[in-house]
Parts: sequence; structure tokens; C-alpha cells
Amino acid sequence: MFSKKTIALGTGEPAAVLTPGNGGTTFVKKPKLTGAKSKRRDIPEGLWTKCPKCSTMVFDKELDENLKVCMHCQHHFPIGARERIHSMVETCTFEEMDADMTSVDVLNFTGAASYKSKLEKNIGSTGLKDAVITGIGKMGDYRVGLGVMDFRFLGGSMGSVVGEKVTRLIERATEKALPLVIVSSSGGARMYEGMFSLMQMAKTCGALAYHAQAKLPYISVLTDPTTAGVMASYASVGDLIIAEPGAMIGFAGPRVIKDTTQAELPPGFQTAEFLLDHGLIDAIVSRKDMKQRLMGYLSFMANGHR
Repeated sequence: MFSKKTIALGTGEPAAVLTPGNGGTTFVKKPKLTGAKSKRRDIPEGLWTKCPKCSTMVFDKELDENLKVCMHCQHHFPIGARERIHSMVETCTFEEMDADMTSVDVLNFTGAASYKSKLEKNIGSTGLKDAVITGIGKMGDYRVGLGVMDFRFLGGSMGSVVGEKVTRLIERATEKALPLVIVSSSGGARMYEGMFSLMQMAKTCGALAYHAQAKLPYISVLTDPTTAGVMASYASVGDLIIAEPGAMIGFAGPRVIKDTTQAELPPGFQTAEFLLDHGLIDAIVSRKDMKQRLMGYLSFMANGHR
């Protein structure tokens, strides 16, 4: 019997072998040769982030240490509510309020997914009960009522729980004669709760009116993005309104406004810088300077309330 080899072109290696078998000759296919292993090393996930503004790769640890602000172009990345609170108040001075308050699907909303399932998913992914954290903390020498929204939870939308927690915070600050700081980041009223979410606009502004009657300061901080029902209520009625650089601020989105007005929008429309030039906000403050600047504003506005 025989064994016949054929040589693969350019390799010098057998491409196939003919071997004797029972009742005839069996064709045995040789495995293909694989190319040389790639020398490229994969970069592990979770170590580097590409800045969307300057396209620089930023080391995540350095980004966290810089309060999620790009060291090269000062682009402000999104930041969680608890991280922001930690950067604004003195260590171990924040006393959270209404931490266990959660939303209820009062309308039995259904769609591509139910409201109840969306709440459960967001609670699991963010570790939050809803889109705002409220409480009393110390900022320098001043005790303040502090509310911080988190866009990760259903786009920072304002439903009954957000409105109730913000209202209770305002009323507590009024009762304790404390200045108030609210950091907003929201896509607006929560559609899953219908009219109940829209009612929160009037409720929060009513509480702020009593806070103003007591001659207590309220500073509103606008971050990217602050829009729709939140911007049309408590976010826009501060005694002092400040914003982070590059924040998108407005009521409806630019595409909706353009389609409605049939007009070309000016460059930079709805950015913090544009709104500062046109008088809607009072200052633009970098996140890294936010605590010191707020302490300076409180010193000027608080009338000795410490």
C-alpha cells in the first residue's frame, strides 16, 4: 500500500495525506496552519476613558481624583449624586433625609416595559431609591439643606418621590433657618406618572416661596443636562443660579424648538456659556471650585445663619 503527500504551496508542509483504509483509500485533511500570534496587547476595560471633547485617553483613577473633570480640556463628565455630595460637604456631616422613600406605579403604566420593572432595574443598577438624594450637611462653617439629583436614575426625571423629597428638604431648611443648595440634573417630569409628576412643579415652588419669605438664601446649581419640568420649576427660581461649564440647560430640546419656530438657532444655544451671556444664569463654576465658591456665596448671602 502507499501514502501520497501533497505539498501546500509556499509552506513546505503537507496539505493532505492519502492513507490506506478498509476497502479503499481514505483522504485525511491536514489542519490549516494559523498565522503568528498578534503582538497587540488588549487594554483591560475599566482603566481608561476617552474624553468626548478632546479625544484624549484619560486614566480612570486620575479622572476620579479630579472629580470626573478632564485634565486636558476641562470637560465635565457625569458624576453620581453621592460622589458629588462627598465633594461638597465636610466629612461625616451629611444627614440624609427620606432615604427609604420609593416610587409607586399608581397609574399601572405599561408599554415596551412596565414602570415597575423600570424602577426595579434602575434601583439595581444605581443603588439609589430614586433620582434625588436630600439631607442636611455642613459646607465650611455653614449648615445647609442640600439636594443632589442623579441623572443615572431614569434620566433624573421628577416624579412624586423626587418632588416630595425636594419639598420636604425645603420645608426642613425653612424650619431650621438654613440656606438651601439644590444641584439639578434632569430630563424633566416623569412621564410614567402623568399629571402626578407635573404637580411637583407647583409643589416645590410653593415651598420655595415660604423659604424666600423667611429671607433665607437658595442657590440653584445647574449641571448637564437640566431641562423641561425641573428647569421650569425649582431649578430656575434660585436667588443665585450657577452652572457647570458646558452644561445643557433649557426647556425643550433644540430639535423641537427648531421644528416649532422654523428658525435657525444661534451657535451654542442652550449651553451654560450662552445663557450666562444672555442673563439667565449668574456664574459658571468648575466642579473642582464648586465647594469653595458656594462657601463664598453663602458667606455673602446667609446673614449670619451658620
